[in-house]
Amino acid sequence: MRHVITACLLLASLIHLLPAIGLLGPERLAMLYGLNFDEPNLQLLMRHRAVLFGIVGGLLGWAAFDPALRSAAFAAGLVSVMSFLVLAWLAEVHNAHLARVVAVDWVALAGLLVGAAIQYSGAGQRAG
Repeated sequence: MRHVITACLLLASLIHLLPAIGLLGPERLAMLYGLNFDEPNLQLLMRHRAVLFGIVGGLLGWAAFDPALRSAAFAAGLVSVMSFLVLAWLAEVHNAHLARVVAVDWVALAGLLVGAAIQYSGAGQRAG
């Protein structure tokens, strides 16, 4: 079971690390989100967002191999994914790029829920 937990955390880590490429500039951000990021203030905010994704992704990846970090990683990953999914649902309208992000976040949510369920069940405690 510990391999399933590790795989779930690595999946969520990868999904969170992919947007970190936005740190490299407006061209990468446009590739990710299908929007124009020519405005410098928006670039700053979105590049900072990319850093935050990198931090969450790094924590998830580290927790895949360090059980002591798993509670914090599951909490951070679930808050990250669920907050975006709720905001996207409330917005109702998004472009094709963001629709893809929503779909990928559903995969991340499933992985995090499966991993957390195993981690906090008896099987996960034994897998340590």
